[in-house]
Amino acid sequence: MEHIQAIRGMNDVLPSDSALWRYIENIIRQTVYSFGYDEIRTPILEKTELFKRNIGAATDIVEKEMYEFNDRNGDSLALRPEGTASAVRLGLEHGLLAQGIQRWWYMGPMYRHERPQKGRYRQFYQLGVEAFGVMSADIDLEMILLSEALWHNLSLRAPLLLQINTLGTATSRKTHKEKLVDYLSGYHDELDVDSQRRLHTNPLRILDSKDEKTQKIIRDAPKLIDYLDEAAKAHFDAVCAGLDALGIAYQINPALVRGLDYYTHTVFEWVSNELGAQGTVCAGGRYDSLVEQMGGKPMPAVGFALGLERLLLLLQLQQVEVQEPADIYVVSTPGAPRLYALKLARVIRNRRKNLRVVTDCSDASFKNQFKKADKSGANIALIVGEDEYTEKSVTIKNLCNPEVAQKRLDEETVLNFVDEYNRRDYNGRILQRR
Repeated sequence: MEHIQAIRGMNDVLPSDSALWRYIENIIRQTVYSFGYDEIRTPILEKTELFKRNIGAATDIVEKEMYEFNDRNGDSLALRPEGTASAVRLGLEHGLLAQGIQRWWYMGPMYRHERPQKGRYRQFYQLGVEAFGVMSADIDLEMILLSEALWHNLSLRAPLLLQINTLGTATSRKTHKEKLVDYLSGYHDELDVDSQRRLHTNPLRILDSKDEKTQKIIRDAPKLIDYLDEAAKAHFDAVCAGLDALGIAYQINPALVRGLDYYTHTVFEWVSNELGAQGTVCAGGRYDSLVEQMGGKPMPAVGFALGLERLLLLLQLQQVEVQEPADIYVVSTPGAPRLYALKLARVIRNRRKNLRVVTDCSDASFKNQFKKADKSGANIALIVGEDEYTEKSVTIKNLCNPEVAQKRLDEETVLNFVDEYNRRDYNGRILQRR
């Protein structure tokens, strides 16, 4: 019988990779916590209309990539392709956005049906960070500072370039859109097929085209930054001045647009040149009209999302290895000694919740169990054989220094030893645990 394989673009995480995943996730949790953001969790399934209405019907996500289907009740549902619309829906549904300034974060899988490639998958994991209720440019700066803190805390050596732009207000975009369409219409037949289609549905997205001929055309296209009204210009100037004051290097990229309709004012991306075509690691910006668009009162908002798979790739490129060795490996013989060993391991875990205690439950010989103990990276082994079980004792073996003699101790002495145990102090061999 043929084995069933995973769906294309939806990847398994193997035990050999999961330590690095946990490292990234733990750093993320620590960093967003340090900035005072609270966690939210939203369903993977939402009503399709939530995304069609608020992301934009003419966007690639809705037109080409969203997984949508009718359930048994005939309701149209979608696997979430992004997290911001769900976050706003949560805030409105539970009345949280009426309670003043909100700072949230979330992490989990998103889904888009696109061509899988390195760093770009159909099921992918994102961190999303959102802030509601602050109009000043200072919150834009905080978002950039938070993302910068992640690169620092993750010890990323690969340089990430911050690119920023402004999409202005609806008024300035309307004026610019008219000029842009007039300009691009003169080159209609030279544009790539996607850009021809977008010309009258979502012309701003043409600025993000990767087609070489189209890129040459848009170099001389009207730039939105030249059509900003006074409020939009003042906001963008404040962001740039703030970045200068904070010493954060950046590049203004007039062609930087976001693939979602709800963005206004500041947009930004952190880009790496080490990931090929999928160089954007983190992207975000303001979406001041979205809450009102979804039925709430007008409320300023800003956020960003970053792809965990791309962080993983960057760390793998700099050959980061995260070790999660066992602390204690329990070797025993089957039967009553094994049950005694399992009970002992439970007591140890309850007393020292930070220790990783592995109990060998196989019928292998002591020799083979010790081979597995060495492979686990444990510093010490606790041995329970027939003699130990009869005497209610435990033998301690130093796995790192075979010259140290084994000791047989009574149970209480062993537990006292475990209470004082520290990997670094036991034998001087320091394995990095992150």
